[in-house]
Amino acid sequence: MKVLQMNDELKIAGKNYQSRLLVGTGKYRDFAETRAAIDASGAQIVTVAIRRTNIGQHANEPSLLDFLPLEEFTYLPNTAGCYSAEEAVRTLRLARELLDGHKLVKLEVLGDPNTLYPNVIETIAAAKTLVQEGFDVMVYTSDDPIIAKQLEEIGCCAVMPLASLIRSGMGILNPWNLQIIIENAKIPVLVDAGVGCASDAAIAMELGCAGVLMNTAIASAKNPVLMASAMKKAIEAGRESFLAGRMPKKLYSASPSSPTTGMISGA
Repeated sequence: MKVLQMNDELKIAGKNYQSRLLVGTGKYRDFAETRAAIDASGAQIVTVAIRRTNIGQHANEPSLLDFLPLEEFTYLPNTAGCYSAEEAVRTLRLARELLDGHKLVKLEVLGDPNTLYPNVIETIAAAKTLVQEGFDVMVYTSDDPIIAKQLEEIGCCAVMPLASLIRSGMGILNPWNLQIIIENAKIPVLVDAGVGCASDAAIAMELGCAGVLMNTAIASAKNPVLMASAMKKAIEAGRESFLAGRMPKKLYSASPSSPTTGMISGA
């Protein structure tokens, strides 16, 4: 039996992508390992922490652009390390200058340095400013369905609720909230933060997420390149499982897997 091939692409800010895995570029040993992991992941969108990664602002240092050219990848500048709306907006304005008018950005405004939990009040304020200035904003937020809807209504092009705390590797702690966000959203919903292993990524996709963004789960693995490959397969398997539609769960409702009609019975 031939499996039907579906045109199932991720659409962000009017552009289509075959890969639903978005990967960060920090925490690797060097840019060469970064490139190897990105290649293994199949990711087409890569996130860049403007405050921590050189993309041209330091002329005499190695640049990520030399290893991940703009012709091959869509850059997603992010505001990692920002704790106020003003700081985040200023950082993304710099990114737009460095990348020749680039509009697609990832907004994250953190609440405190211990948990790295998002400050949703400052996030909303920054989102309003950035959308008004013409940015295409993918926004990291809590798993609060009301906040997620507000960010959509502001004009963000994607909302990215956490699965669990950044760098925790705890996986999806509240799948019910994620499902509420997904069911009520008219824009892509991507899990961001907390993924630790391939099964976490697959679960996110089976819930109906449009994609998953991760960094530490790959970069901090014992073998980052192999983990990147595992994440690629998990995203694809989870998406196919979601599209296929799982069988209903039935507690103590026995049902034979083979037909019971037409069986040969003893005379």
